[in-house]
Amino acid sequence: MIYLDNAATTRVAPEVLEAMTPFLQDEYGNPSSIYALAGRAEGALDQARAAVAGCVGASPQEIIFTGCGSEADNLAIKGTMWKQPDGHMITSAIEHHAVLHSCQALQKQGYELTVLPVDSDGLVDPDEVRRALRPNTRLISIMHSNNEVGTVQPIAEIAQIAREAGARLHTDAVQSLGKIAVDVDELGVDLLALSAHKIHGPKGVGALYVRKGFRPVNLIDGGGQERRLRAGTENMPGIAGFGRAVELLSEGGEEAVARVTALRDRLIEGVLGSIPDTILTGHPERRLPNIASFCFRYIEGEGILLSLDMQEIAASSGSACTSGSLDPSHVLLAMGYPHEIAHGSLRLSLSRYTTEDEVERVLEVLPPIIQRLRNMSPLYPGPTT
Repeated sequence: MIYLDNAATTRVAPEVLEAMTPFLQDEYGNPSSIYALAGRAEGALDQARAAVAGCVGASPQEIIFTGCGSEADNLAIKGTMWKQPDGHMITSAIEHHAVLHSCQALQKQGYELTVLPVDSDGLVDPDEVRRALRPNTRLISIMHSNNEVGTVQPIAEIAQIAREAGARLHTDAVQSLGKIAVDVDELGVDLLALSAHKIHGPKGVGALYVRKGFRPVNLIDGGGQERRLRAGTENMPGIAGFGRAVELLSEGGEEAVARVTALRDRLIEGVLGSIPDTILTGHPERRLPNIASFCFRYIEGEGILLSLDMQEIAASSGSACTSGSLDPSHVLLAMGYPHEIAHGSLRLSLSRYTTEDEVERVLEVLPPIIQRLRNMSPLYPGPTT
């Protein structure tokens, strides 16, 4: 199988599995206990926390382990707003649903919400953020990079605006980690969400960076784990895997990113050059190195995915989190694409394991798939000359 859905999830690296295995077998201690077995678990917890902190320029005390990236987003947003019962928050129309739905849930509780538009490339205008500010604005939540089209946002500029207004800034950097630089001080954020399974780590573990001096309200009551911000015995196999996955990012990281970028560019060039009536979605330059996303006129993404699957190629149409929905991508609609074009989306997302031969195979089979589906479509006017 050729797997090109790495923005949805990634295969677990062999080194990560090796790091996890002891905590599924002999090293089963609870890190909150005081005997030797627990002490070894606590040491591994500290090591993983230091690794995750180091990869984003934070201190270990600023990293809270969670059950996933979505939980990290929820903790950041709800935990911040619950401290301010009369607060106003700002987000964008292309956020992951973990952010959008959290903000909408708070809106139903009486909080004020502004959802900012984006341009046709999926970019948030910092001036729009400034214009949306109110005296009671408590939180701005803008994702670092988009999970569907790969557009990278001007977070540092938005952070300056947030600081001037006295508001907290949260960013979802789940897709960014391991692909582009993520440094909490350079970005100027107060809260930043991460997830292990996007970087060849295990599912079921994420992390939230919380800037020193700020403390959100916890979502889960119980024990005192994770600085009393996330009760519950830590998922030690997952956390150990997360830590190892982060360590792997520094081993040949720049070379790996450059190779993936070249493969992405080959995909984009090949698709646009061989398939007419195709739109590259997302910013042409400010985009993640591993995401190539398109809209094909006159057809629907579901047919493309099923046809690719018959060729043992895995891809996605929009976000994996909403792949069961018949509605077009909310991201593409927010970028101004009409329903009939947004329905024809395809996202090809690469990883360090993607090969040149796999990319060439996709470029071989995709054009006839698109043409066959168009020939079946009542909307297709026929080939252009």
